[in-house]
Amino acid sequence: MGAMSDSPAPLADPHLVFDATDGRRDLVILGSTGSIGTQAIDLVLRNPGRFRVTALSAAGGRVELLAEQARQLRVRTVAVADGDKVPALTEALRKVYGEGEPLPEILAGPDAATDLAASDCHTVLNGITGSIGLAPTLAALKAGRTLALANKESLIVGGPLVKALAAPGQIIPVDSEHAALFQALAAGKRADVRKLVVTASGGPFRGRTRAELADVTREQALAHPTWAMGPVITVNSATLVNKGLEVIEAHLLYDIPFDRIEVVVHPQSYVHSMVEFTDGSTLAQATPPDMGGPIAIGLGWPERVPDAAPAFDWTKASSWEFFPLDTEAFPSVGLARHVGTLGGTAPAVFNAANEECVDAFLAGRLPFNGIMDTVTAVVAEHGTPATGTSLTVADVLEAETWARSRACELSAAATAEAHV
Repeated sequence: MGAMSDSPAPLADPHLVFDATDGRRDLVILGSTGSIGTQAIDLVLRNPGRFRVTALSAAGGRVELLAEQARQLRVRTVAVADGDKVPALTEALRKVYGEGEPLPEILAGPDAATDLAASDCHTVLNGITGSIGLAPTLAALKAGRTLALANKESLIVGGPLVKALAAPGQIIPVDSEHAALFQALAAGKRADVRKLVVTASGGPFRGRTRAELADVTREQALAHPTWAMGPVITVNSATLVNKGLEVIEAHLLYDIPFDRIEVVVHPQSYVHSMVEFTDGSTLAQATPPDMGGPIAIGLGWPERVPDAAPAFDWTKASSWEFFPLDTEAFPSVGLARHVGTLGGTAPAVFNAANEECVDAFLAGRLPFNGIMDTVTAVVAEHGTPATGTSLTVADVLEAETWARSRACELSAAATAEAHV
């Protein structure tokens, strides 16, 4: 199929299929014990004629689950980022594999997931959380694998690096919002796209003013009304940092300017995002809240996987609401647009500072509003990234290290001042 116009194809283009093959696809799943990974494995087990998993990676905190996954899927290789977990993983594998049955190869260390991302397979699902997913993303692209990308941070912090390596159609987004945009864009020409509309549930604090957010607790922030996610992503949903990251990601994936990417609050989370075309029509992608659909798109495109996710029961009445974003209570989206426009290492600074501030909030060292206050201060101190130079992985790592350190310093200072 052809591209949507004569301009360069965006990183994620539903009109292009990178290395499409018939038959069963060999997959590598990174972050297999996390939310995306476990749901992907469930999809694979329900569709053994479509997919085969060759390797799994995880951080190492849930070795029993990793061992059981390896046994169910009969993978060749398992990897853990924490080398100290190898004895426990080996023991767990022996328990589930039984006497005399050969165990899969074990890789360990901080580069293990990166090594797997370059291994022999059709598609790499990057379900790792955090910017540590950048190296595996780059490795998969360099090796020529189709990349099912759930690790938005790797694209955020290393946008130019990713764009330099990715071939047209090589990336398939797995975030629900970007999978929705991906599908809606399939209905039209790129030149006819007027606007991307990214939907947000609004999180647990929708409708609250900034003043009303001052004293919210960790437990309240983790009580998301729609989605079940890990703690960091859940807090990012409460601050709407996740929407800011998704705006940057949409810009990079689809090559649409920031002023043509809008965020709208949709509490029901039925419509996952929309594309507005120049003739005034808007195409929305909608399913009940469930990640099975986006994961299936990432692993199976251009084919659809039957019954990957639940469908609506149209015999039952339902209401779908949309509200404008409160930018005063939730300044994160505006700040994300700013750092995305700056480019360079600014998005990496934004993301790293936020991760440190979320950790501080979860540990009770920083108030909820202090998350974005601190991130804003760190971004301001970082200033405008140097232009005219090529971004490198070393640049990203250096910027992240500085941002994490500075965020910790400012968080500690804010905590000390609050207790004076």
